[in-house]
Amino acid sequence: MEDQHSSPELFLFLASTVHDMKNSISVLSGTLESLLAAEQAKDVPQADPAYLQMAQMLYQTKRLNDNLIQLLALYKEVGKPGYPFDVQPQLVGQVIDQVVDQEKILLASKGIRLETACPPELIWTLDEDLVIGVLAHAINNAIRYTRDTIRLSVRQAGEVLELRVEDNGDGYTQALLDAGSAAMDGMAAGVNFSTNSTGLGLYFSSEVAKMHKHRGSSGSIALENGGALGGGCFILRLP
Repeated sequence: MEDQHSSPELFLFLASTVHDMKNSISVLSGTLESLLAAEQAKDVPQADPAYLQMAQMLYQTKRLNDNLIQLLALYKEVGKPGYPFDVQPQLVGQVIDQVVDQEKILLASKGIRLETACPPELIWTLDEDLVIGVLAHAINNAIRYTRDTIRLSVRQAGEVLELRVEDNGDGYTQALLDAGSAAMDGMAAGVNFSTNSTGLGLYFSSEVAKMHKHRGSSGSIALENGGALGGGCFILRLP
């Protein structure tokens, strides 16, 4: 993002364009969610072709919206001192509820069950919006890999809050596991044409994690295979 200082007009134009695109996609996503919710209320069979097409459209619009939000954050230099960062004590269960509320229509349209596990009275200091964005992106990504179940769980391990998004698919490829490590090293992975992945989400998530600091420790992300469901696991750790 160094070029923004030498060409502020171009930076503002790009940031404004991305913001407008994000707003348009958000409207489209909201419309699709309303249509799918109406069909779900009528108990339409999930094998109905029109229903399946709308479900796929919603999945793709959420992916695109995720990418635009992350791109906008990178334009604004997420992780740098000037980036808006609002850490407040939060009831973690309420944060999880917001993530579930964002994802429930898409998951239902795909026939995917979402399990959650979170200590009811757990409070942690974090940036609510950024953490919700990271977890929602992780769930959207898990949709690509799961068979039919995704698990969002929270636990406190000493002085660290661990949030896990797990699926019951075949697990991550070695290339994706390596991309997770590269993101924590401050490198955005290159484009993977076999999976249409840019690594942008992992890089964004790692920057959000590292912004969370406490007593000399910083947050982190990790990808691994196994976990409670035997598939891929995205792990966000916050001090």
